[in-house]
Amino acid sequence: MAYNKRNLLLKIIAIQEIVIKEQKRGATQRWIFKNLIEDVFFVSEPAFNKYLARNAKHELAVLDKEEAEKTAGKAAKAARREAEARAQLELFFPE
Repeated sequence: MAYNKRNLLLKIIAIQEIVIKEQKRGATQRWIFKNLIEDVFFVSEPAFNKYLARNAKHELAVLDKEEAEKTAGKAAKAARREAEARAQLELFFPE
């Protein structure tokens, strides 16, 4: 099980890349699962098939965008608080 959604998506992307590479060589999905995925990633075959159906790269891009917006929002909020604190200090201690 993945620690968080980001790690799960990275795991899914890694699995998808392995499958794409091996399918180009002519391997079947069942062979890829049994020989390359099952013992390394510790997932069941139904989970493996669900992973292949997900658009993990898009989901990861959306998650990154949301995290960037959240971080920018926190930085702006901190800057506003600092500006308000300086303004209040100038009321009591003018230069």
